[in-house]
Amino acid sequence: MNLIGTVSAQYQLIDKLVRSAKGETRRGLLRVGAAYAALVGWLYQDAGDMDGAAFWRGATQEIAMRSRDPHLIGYSLVNQAQVRTDLGDGHAVVDLCEAALDDADQLVPKVRIMAMQQQAHGASLTGERHMVDQLIDQAGRLLPRVDDDLPWGNACRRTPGYLEVQRATCYGRLGLGAEAGALWLQVLAVVPETARRDRGGVHGSAGDSCGNCLGAGSGGGDCSDRGDDRGRDPIGQNAAGIGHPGAGDAAVAGCPGRPRSCGNPGARDRRGMTWQTYRSR
Repeated sequence: MNLIGTVSAQYQLIDKLVRSAKGETRRGLLRVGAAYAALVGWLYQDAGDMDGAAFWRGATQEIAMRSRDPHLIGYSLVNQAQVRTDLGDGHAVVDLCEAALDDADQLVPKVRIMAMQQQAHGASLTGERHMVDQLIDQAGRLLPRVDDDLPWGNACRRTPGYLEVQRATCYGRLGLGAEAGALWLQVLAVVPETARRDRGGVHGSAGDSCGNCLGAGSGGGDCSDRGDDRGRDPIGQNAAGIGHPGAGDAAVAGCPGRPRSCGNPGARDRRGMTWQTYRSR
């Protein structure tokens, strides 16, 4: 929890500076403050403290609204949707992502991709496979257009197989073990050998998902056929320093991946968290 205290203190300093700043300086501080608030929210969520996560996600949204930055507002709504995903509230996830996409033409492709893939997770929670595929496919068509310089939410261009990770996670949640397993094999093929932690995350979560699928009564097949990792995107991206609060793809940088299992909406890791939220950002 030391990192939470450190980042919270930085946020408090920014909040004080905002109160006396004016013009574009104030807007810039609000944008930075939103990134720090998003990081604190993610840290709480990663620790399994959903009350703390919800509070800081709300703070992120408030500051984003005050900044008048449409991209940051969309990002903050996706952050809120990530909390609702971990709470298993698929309809709320869809509502929040649809709200983020209301003015999609004003958003950079990256934010639209973030909202679409998160909405796909919501659809998986409500059992709508066709919507999962439709949303992931739409996001895939936008992926080549990601060219902004925003320092947050960059998993989609830095994570190998990013969207197939999301699709596999959704399939796992839907109990589609064979389909998810095939996707995880594709993802594993593009993970560099040097990324040992991330490869271990893929292998471990794929194996864990086999048991979850069988336990859920999803049908036949052995582990070699069913390696459906129900987790968040386990493919790591190198995180920038804490001095660049928006740089990491799980709200910000400096937080290495941790494989978790969430094939079923209620499946949790040892800290009480489902895995999807980590790398979908």
